[in-house]
Amino acid sequence: MENLLEVKNLAVSFKTFFGEVEAVRNISFSVKDSQTVAIVGESGCGKSVTANSIMQLLPMPPAFFKGGEIWFEGENLLKKTDKEMQKIRGNKMSMIFQDPMTSLNPTIRVGKQIVEGLIHHHGISKQEAEEKALEMLRLVSVPQPEKRIKQYPHEFSGGMRQRVMIALAMVSDPKLIIADEPTTALDVTVQAQILELMREIQKERGMSIILITHDLGIVAEMSDKVVVMYAGQIIEEGNTKEIFENTKHPYTAKLLKSVPRLDMDKNEPLHSIEGTPPDLYIPPLGCPFYDRCDKAMKICKDNMPDEENHSPTHKSRCWLNHPLAKDQERRSS
Repeated sequence: MENLLEVKNLAVSFKTFFGEVEAVRNISFSVKDSQTVAIVGESGCGKSVTANSIMQLLPMPPAFFKGGEIWFEGENLLKKTDKEMQKIRGNKMSMIFQDPMTSLNPTIRVGKQIVEGLIHHHGISKQEAEEKALEMLRLVSVPQPEKRIKQYPHEFSGGMRQRVMIALAMVSDPKLIIADEPTTALDVTVQAQILELMREIQKERGMSIILITHDLGIVAEMSDKVVVMYAGQIIEEGNTKEIFENTKHPYTAKLLKSVPRLDMDKNEPLHSIEGTPPDLYIPPLGCPFYDRCDKAMKICKDNMPDEENHSPTHKSRCWLNHPLAKDQERRSS
């Protein structure tokens, strides 16, 4: 499979009254054709900033790119003008936002919101666009689409609004969908329906998905590859089986341990990660997880290790996996 998207050494900061916040710090990853890549981590770790950087939706200022490249279909998106990006957004790549109630325009009928993008990107007639919009609403299982297409977002339930968002994102047959917490606002039953719907459409249309989520259950069910972010950096990356069965970074291990299990003893307390992520006004020199890690060594405090490859698809940045640190630990013990 060829890489559809390649993010190379991306660094994104925000200018604030107090100084520069380094939200994303030199991250690199790729997405292949028809692949689902999950980006996971705590709030504030840089997931959504990464997604909005790919879509070129960050407000500039206060945001600015310090470095890096974003290659999509062989073109560097960071070199594109806003007018050129308008031809790509909603056409070749689309985004499903976390809360459809704030993402859909409440003053415009849902049908018109779907039709606008089709006419803009494909230059088809209004009638053809409406037929395509009806087809998409049927595909995402919106009942009575002929009636629903004339309604406003507030007339839909949360689950139905998210189906409309999916229809809106997929109506132009994009190569890449970025789904930023697409099921957070939904109950568990509707969540399962939305995920199944996304899987079916992906299989039918062969698109790639970047899935941003806190829910590791969704990650296990949906993704082919997992990118674990912490404090604006990628600290572990691998295929889903490797991440779940052969975890290499203590942060990833703690994330997995914090997920409630069906086989837990009723008296067993829920696990949590103590402490808080570091302040990215002044990023730490060493491993950003140092203060919260129960396996930290002295070398971790002021030195961030290079990536260590555990397999052709699995890598992490942790001194526990580094031969040099193991030697130093043995000499000091």
